[in-house]
Amino acid sequence: MSEIRVWGTGERLDKLLSGEGISRSRAAALIKRGQASINGKVVIQPSFCPKDIDEVVLLIQKTENTELKGENIPITILFEDNSLAVVVKPYGMVVHPAAGNESGTLVNALLYQLDNLSGIGGERRPGIVHRLDKDTSGLLMIAKDDQAHAELSRQLAEREIQKHYLALVAGQMNGQEGSIDRPLGRSLKDRKKIAIRPDGREALTKWKLLAQHNDRALLDIQLITGRTHQIRVHMASIGHPVLGDPLYAMRGTPKAARMMLHAWKLAFLHPKTGKPLQFTAEPDEGFGLDRLSILPENQ
Repeated sequence: MSEIRVWGTGERLDKLLSGEGISRSRAAALIKRGQASINGKVVIQPSFCPKDIDEVVLLIQKTENTELKGENIPITILFEDNSLAVVVKPYGMVVHPAAGNESGTLVNALLYQLDNLSGIGGERRPGIVHRLDKDTSGLLMIAKDDQAHAELSRQLAEREIQKHYLALVAGQMNGQEGSIDRPLGRSLKDRKKIAIRPDGREALTKWKLLAQHNDRALLDIQLITGRTHQIRVHMASIGHPVLGDPLYAMRGTPKAARMMLHAWKLAFLHPKTGKPLQFTAEPDEGFGLDRLSILPENQ
Protein backbone atom coordinates (compact mmCIF):
# COMPACT_ATOMS: atom_id res chain seq x y z
CA MET A 1 0.00 0.00 0.00
CA SER A 2 0.99 3.60 -0.61
CA GLU A 3 -0.78 6.57 0.92
CA ILE A 4 -1.79 10.17 0.36
CA ARG A 5 -1.73 12.29 3.52
CA VAL A 6 -3.24 15.80 3.55
CA TRP A 7 -5.00 18.26 5.86
CA GLY A 8 -8.65 19.19 5.45
CA THR A 9 -9.68 22.46 3.83
CA GLY A 10 -13.44 22.43 4.37
CA GLU A 11 -14.14 21.09 0.86
CA ARG A 12 -15.53 17.69 -0.07
CA LEU A 13 -13.26 14.75 0.64
CA ASP A 14 -13.23 13.45 -2.95
CA LYS A 15 -12.44 16.92 -4.31
CA LEU A 16 -9.71 17.45 -1.71
CA LEU A 17 -7.99 14.18 -2.62
CA SER A 18 -8.35 14.77 -6.37
CA GLY A 19 -5.80 17.56 -6.01
CA GLU A 20 -3.18 14.98 -5.03
CA GLY A 21 -2.65 13.32 -8.39
CA ILE A 22 -5.73 11.10 -8.75
CA SER A 23 -9.04 11.75 -10.46
CA ARG A 24 -12.08 12.73 -8.40
CA SER A 25 -13.95 9.59 -9.49
CA ARG A 26 -11.00 7.43 -8.47
CA ALA A 27 -10.83 9.17 -5.09
CA ALA A 28 -14.57 8.66 -4.55
CA ALA A 29 -14.29 4.95 -5.35
CA LEU A 30 -11.44 4.47 -2.88
CA ILE A 31 -13.33 6.37 -0.17
CA LYS A 32 -16.39 4.16 -0.64
CA ARG A 33 -14.15 1.09 -0.26
CA GLY A 34 -13.17 2.29 3.20
CA GLN A 35 -9.62 3.31 2.27
CA ALA A 36 -9.89 6.88 3.60
CA SER A 37 -9.62 7.91 7.22
CA ILE A 38 -9.90 11.22 9.07
CA ASN A 39 -7.97 11.51 12.32
CA GLY A 40 -7.67 7.71 12.29
CA LYS A 41 -11.39 7.03 11.77
CA VAL A 42 -12.57 5.46 8.50
CA VAL A 43 -14.93 7.66 6.45
CA ILE A 44 -16.84 6.25 3.46
CA GLN A 45 -18.77 9.35 2.35
CA PRO A 46 -17.04 11.19 -0.57
CA SER A 47 -19.15 14.26 0.28
CA PHE A 48 -17.79 14.55 3.84
CA CYS A 49 -16.01 17.87 4.41
CA PRO A 50 -12.97 17.61 6.73
CA LYS A 51 -11.96 20.74 8.61
CA ASP A 52 -8.52 22.32 8.42
CA ILE A 53 -7.58 20.66 11.73
CA ASP A 54 -8.39 17.17 10.36
CA GLU A 55 -5.68 14.86 9.04
CA VAL A 56 -6.80 12.86 6.01
CA VAL A 57 -5.13 9.62 4.90
CA LEU A 58 -6.02 7.71 1.72
CA LEU A 59 -4.58 4.24 1.18
CA ILE A 60 -3.86 3.17 -2.39
CA GLN A 61 -3.13 -0.36 -3.50
CA LYS A 62 0.23 -0.79 -5.17
CA THR A 63 0.33 -1.64 -8.86
CA GLU A 64 2.14 -4.95 -8.26
CA ASN A 65 -1.28 -6.45 -7.54
CA THR A 66 -2.75 -5.44 -10.87
CA GLU A 67 -3.93 -8.11 -13.28
CA LEU A 68 -2.60 -6.12 -16.23
CA LYS A 69 0.18 -7.81 -18.14
CA GLY A 70 3.20 -6.28 -19.78
CA GLU A 71 3.37 -6.75 -23.54
CA ASN A 72 6.41 -6.50 -25.77
CA ILE A 73 5.12 -3.56 -27.78
CA PRO A 74 7.81 -1.22 -29.20
CA ILE A 75 7.56 2.36 -27.92
CA THR A 76 10.01 5.24 -28.09
CA ILE A 77 11.43 6.25 -24.70
CA LEU A 78 13.14 9.65 -24.92
CA PHE A 79 14.11 9.90 -21.24
CA GLU A 80 14.09 7.67 -18.19
CA ASP A 81 15.45 7.85 -14.64
CA ASN A 82 14.29 6.48 -11.28
CA SER A 83 11.41 8.98 -11.06
CA LEU A 84 9.88 9.31 -14.49
CA ALA A 85 10.00 8.56 -18.19
CA VAL A 86 9.04 10.56 -21.26
CA VAL A 87 7.66 8.46 -24.11
CA VAL A 88 6.17 8.98 -27.56
CA LYS A 89 2.70 7.47 -27.95
CA PRO A 90 2.06 6.28 -31.50
CA TYR A 91 -1.04 7.24 -33.45
CA GLY A 92 -3.84 4.72 -32.94
CA MET A 93 -2.69 3.43 -29.54
CA VAL A 94 -5.02 3.66 -26.53
CA VAL A 95 -3.27 4.98 -23.41
CA HIS A 96 -4.73 2.60 -20.80
CA PRO A 97 -6.97 -0.49 -20.75
CA ALA A 98 -10.73 -0.02 -20.72
CA ALA A 99 -13.78 -1.88 -21.98
CA GLY A 100 -13.03 -3.03 -25.51
CA ASN A 101 -9.29 -2.29 -25.17
CA GLU A 102 -7.93 -4.76 -22.64
CA SER A 103 -4.55 -5.19 -24.32
CA GLY A 104 -2.24 -3.49 -26.78
CA THR A 105 -2.32 -0.23 -24.82
CA LEU A 106 0.48 2.10 -23.81
CA VAL A 107 0.17 0.85 -20.23
CA ASN A 108 0.73 -2.74 -21.39
CA ALA A 109 3.87 -1.56 -23.20
CA LEU A 110 5.07 0.41 -20.17
CA LEU A 111 4.63 -2.57 -17.83
CA TYR A 112 6.99 -4.50 -20.10
CA GLN A 113 9.51 -1.75 -20.85
CA LEU A 114 9.86 0.02 -17.47
CA ASP A 115 10.96 -1.40 -14.14
CA ASN A 116 8.39 0.46 -12.03
CA LEU A 117 5.25 2.60 -12.31
CA SER A 118 3.41 4.78 -9.80
CA GLY A 119 0.22 3.50 -8.20
CA ILE A 120 -1.69 6.77 -7.76
CA GLY A 121 -3.50 6.44 -11.08
CA GLY A 122 -5.05 3.14 -10.00
CA GLU A 123 -4.74 -0.43 -11.23
CA ARG A 124 -5.89 0.40 -14.75
CA ARG A 125 -3.71 3.50 -15.18
CA PRO A 126 -0.36 2.89 -13.45
CA GLY A 127 2.11 5.69 -14.14
CA ILE A 128 -0.31 7.72 -16.24
CA VAL A 129 -0.13 11.41 -15.30
CA HIS A 130 -1.94 12.80 -18.36
CA ARG A 131 -3.45 11.28 -21.49
CA LEU A 132 -3.76 11.65 -25.23
CA ASP A 133 -6.70 10.52 -27.36
CA LYS A 134 -6.22 7.26 -29.26
CA ASP A 135 -5.85 9.12 -32.57
CA THR A 136 -3.47 11.78 -31.17
CA SER A 137 0.23 10.92 -31.17
CA GLY A 138 3.07 12.44 -29.21
CA LEU A 139 4.80 13.08 -25.91
CA LEU A 140 3.63 11.83 -22.52
CA MET A 141 5.13 12.00 -19.03
CA ILE A 142 5.10 8.71 -17.11
CA ALA A 143 5.56 8.64 -13.32
CA LYS A 144 7.59 5.78 -11.85
CA ASP A 145 6.75 6.43 -8.20
CA ASP A 146 3.93 8.08 -6.27
CA GLN A 147 5.92 11.12 -5.16
CA ALA A 148 6.85 11.94 -8.75
CA HIS A 149 3.26 11.37 -9.84
CA ALA A 150 1.86 13.75 -7.23
CA GLU A 151 4.37 16.49 -8.11
CA LEU A 152 3.84 16.21 -11.86
CA SER A 153 0.08 16.31 -11.28
CA ARG A 154 0.54 19.44 -9.20
CA GLN A 155 2.50 21.09 -12.00
CA LEU A 156 -0.29 20.21 -14.42
CA ALA A 157 -2.96 21.58 -12.10
CA GLU A 158 -0.98 24.80 -11.56
CA ARG A 159 -0.39 25.17 -15.33
CA GLU A 160 3.38 25.05 -14.91
CA ILE A 161 3.87 22.51 -17.71
CA GLN A 162 4.20 23.69 -21.32
CA LYS A 163 2.39 21.48 -23.83
CA HIS A 164 2.60 22.26 -27.55
CA TYR A 165 0.86 20.41 -30.36
CA LEU A 166 1.13 20.39 -34.13
CA ALA A 167 -2.29 20.52 -35.77
CA LEU A 168 -3.23 20.52 -39.43
CA VAL A 169 -6.58 22.30 -39.62
CA ALA A 170 -9.03 23.19 -42.37
CA GLY A 171 -9.22 26.56 -44.07
CA GLN A 172 -7.33 29.84 -44.24
CA MET A 173 -6.38 31.32 -40.87
CA ASN A 174 -7.21 34.96 -40.18
CA GLY A 175 -3.90 36.24 -38.85
CA GLN A 176 -0.63 34.78 -37.64
CA GLU A 177 -1.69 33.88 -34.10
CA GLY A 178 -4.64 33.97 -31.76
CA SER A 179 -6.30 32.52 -28.70
CA ILE A 180 -9.59 30.76 -27.98
CA ASP A 181 -11.11 31.26 -24.53
CA ARG A 182 -14.37 29.30 -24.44
CA PRO A 183 -15.63 27.08 -21.57
CA LEU A 184 -16.13 23.39 -22.29
CA GLY A 185 -18.50 20.77 -20.95
CA ARG A 186 -20.15 17.51 -21.91
CA SER A 187 -22.46 17.92 -24.91
CA LEU A 188 -26.15 17.75 -24.02
CA LYS A 189 -26.93 16.34 -27.48
CA ASP A 190 -24.25 13.65 -27.73
CA ARG A 191 -22.60 12.23 -24.60
CA LYS A 192 -19.56 11.16 -26.61
CA LYS A 193 -18.78 14.76 -27.44
CA ILE A 194 -17.55 17.89 -25.67
CA ALA A 195 -19.18 21.22 -26.49
CA ILE A 196 -18.83 24.95 -25.85
CA ARG A 197 -21.02 25.62 -22.81
CA PRO A 198 -21.46 28.86 -20.82
CA ASP A 199 -21.59 26.77 -17.63
CA GLY A 200 -18.58 24.67 -18.63
CA ARG A 201 -15.05 24.61 -17.25
CA GLU A 202 -12.56 27.30 -18.23
CA ALA A 203 -10.58 26.37 -21.35
CA LEU A 204 -7.86 28.44 -23.04
CA THR A 205 -6.02 27.54 -26.24
CA LYS A 206 -3.34 29.59 -28.03
CA TRP A 207 -2.36 29.03 -31.67
CA LYS A 208 0.39 30.25 -33.99
CA LEU A 209 0.45 29.82 -37.77
CA LEU A 210 3.42 27.86 -39.10
CA ALA A 211 2.36 27.30 -42.71
CA GLN A 212 -0.68 28.20 -44.80
CA HIS A 213 -1.81 26.20 -47.83
CA ASN A 214 -4.86 26.54 -50.06
CA ASP A 215 -7.33 24.60 -47.93
CA ARG A 216 -5.37 23.82 -44.77
CA ALA A 217 -3.02 25.37 -42.23
CA LEU A 218 -0.31 23.97 -39.96
CA LEU A 219 -0.48 25.39 -36.44
CA ASP A 220 1.61 25.26 -33.29
CA ILE A 221 -0.99 25.05 -30.53
CA GLN A 222 -0.28 25.61 -26.86
CA LEU A 223 -2.70 24.26 -24.28
CA ILE A 224 -3.03 26.55 -21.28
CA THR A 225 -5.71 24.36 -19.75
CA GLY A 226 -6.06 20.65 -20.45
CA ARG A 227 -9.70 19.76 -20.99
CA THR A 228 -10.93 16.66 -22.81
CA HIS A 229 -10.91 17.21 -26.61
CA GLN A 230 -9.97 20.86 -26.00
CA ILE A 231 -7.97 21.52 -29.18
CA ARG A 232 -10.44 19.61 -31.35
CA VAL A 233 -13.52 21.42 -30.03
CA HIS A 234 -11.92 24.87 -29.89
CA MET A 235 -10.59 24.71 -33.44
CA ALA A 236 -13.91 23.41 -34.78
CA SER A 237 -15.71 26.19 -32.91
CA ILE A 238 -13.90 28.85 -34.97
CA GLY A 239 -14.44 27.03 -38.26
CA HIS A 240 -11.04 25.31 -38.49
CA PRO A 241 -11.50 21.67 -37.43
CA VAL A 242 -8.51 19.34 -37.16
CA LEU A 243 -8.21 17.28 -40.33
CA GLY A 244 -9.15 13.64 -39.91
CA ASP A 245 -11.12 14.27 -36.71
CA PRO A 246 -13.86 11.59 -36.60
CA LEU A 247 -16.03 13.56 -34.14
CA TYR A 248 -15.71 17.26 -34.86
CA ALA A 249 -14.77 17.60 -38.55
CA MET A 250 -17.39 19.46 -40.57
CA ARG A 251 -18.93 18.69 -43.94
CA GLY A 252 -16.49 19.73 -46.63
CA THR A 253 -13.39 19.38 -44.40
CA PRO A 254 -10.42 18.15 -46.48
CA LYS A 255 -9.73 14.44 -46.06
CA ALA A 256 -6.75 13.09 -44.14
CA ALA A 257 -5.30 9.63 -43.55
CA ARG A 258 -5.31 10.12 -39.77
CA MET A 259 -6.27 12.73 -37.21
CA MET A 260 -3.67 15.43 -37.72
CA LEU A 261 -2.84 16.22 -34.11
CA HIS A 262 0.53 15.52 -32.48
CA ALA A 263 1.94 16.52 -29.07
CA TRP A 264 5.38 17.66 -30.21
CA LYS A 265 6.83 19.65 -27.29
CA LEU A 266 6.77 19.17 -23.52
CA ALA A 267 8.57 21.27 -20.89
CA PHE A 268 8.40 20.87 -17.11
CA LEU A 269 10.47 20.68 -13.93
CA HIS A 270 11.89 17.37 -12.76
CA PRO A 271 9.63 16.26 -9.87
CA LYS A 272 12.56 15.45 -7.57
CA THR A 273 15.44 17.75 -8.56
CA GLY A 274 13.52 20.74 -9.92
CA LYS A 275 15.76 20.76 -13.01
CA PRO A 276 14.07 22.17 -16.15
CA LEU A 277 13.41 19.47 -18.74
CA GLN A 278 12.29 19.93 -22.34
CA PHE A 279 11.54 17.35 -25.01
CA THR A 280 10.46 17.46 -28.64
CA ALA A 281 9.31 14.74 -31.02
CA GLU A 282 8.42 14.97 -34.70
CA PRO A 283 5.24 13.20 -35.84
CA ASP A 284 5.32 9.98 -37.84
CA GLU A 285 5.51 9.93 -41.64
CA GLY A 286 1.73 9.59 -41.89
CA PHE A 287 1.40 13.15 -40.63
CA GLY A 288 3.05 14.39 -43.84
CA LEU A 289 5.04 17.15 -42.17
CA ASP A 290 7.78 16.89 -44.81
CA ARG A 291 5.25 17.73 -47.50
CA LEU A 292 4.42 20.95 -45.71
CA SER A 293 8.05 22.09 -46.04
CA ILE A 294 8.28 23.43 -42.51
CA LEU A 295 9.29 22.22 -39.07
CA PRO A 296 8.75 24.10 -35.80
CA GLU A 297 11.85 25.45 -34.14
CA ASN A 298 13.04 23.40 -31.17
CA GLN A 299 13.24 26.29 -28.74
